[in-house]
Amino acid sequence: MKTVRSPAENTGLAPITGRDPEILILGSYPSRQSLAKGEYYGNPQNQFWKIVEMLLGIERTLPYAVRTSQLMAHRIALWDVLATCARNGSADTAIRDPVPNDIRGFLAAHPTVRCVVLNGNAAGRYYARMNLGFPGKILPSTSPAYARMTLAEKGQQWAWLRTRHIR
Repeated sequence: MKTVRSPAENTGLAPITGRDPEILILGSYPSRQSLAKGEYYGNPQNQFWKIVEMLLGIERTLPYAVRTSQLMAHRIALWDVLATCARNGSADTAIRDPVPNDIRGFLAAHPTVRCVVLNGNAAGRYYARMNLGFPGKILPSTSPAYARMTLAEKGQQWAWLRTRHIR
């Protein structure tokens, strides 16, 4: 099977960042649904927004612009480790020819970031390869493909963010 780079997958999504972010949450690369919608965690089966609702009280049913605005009010930024890749489907295991985002530049431009969170092992692996010298905390993937943990178990692990003094 040949790996195809579709036009929608030439570039990932721009970072979501407000003023003085303290936490940067990095996924690996957006799913096809997320790219088509232009929204982080746009697959309704992805548990990211459910976990955000549990931890921060940001209702997952709110419009995307409202959810991201409220996330930024908590001084949380969203982005992906990869800027582009070739991939059939949306699985992280199908990623080929990964090209990283300029995370180093993001951190330099946002010196208030004190915590990088990696959404899943794939994001953690790609982040580690960048050798930024800025530690990252890998939390369980919110992807529907990661079914080894229940939503409640993932929520317990993601509650680690509370120790980072989320506002």
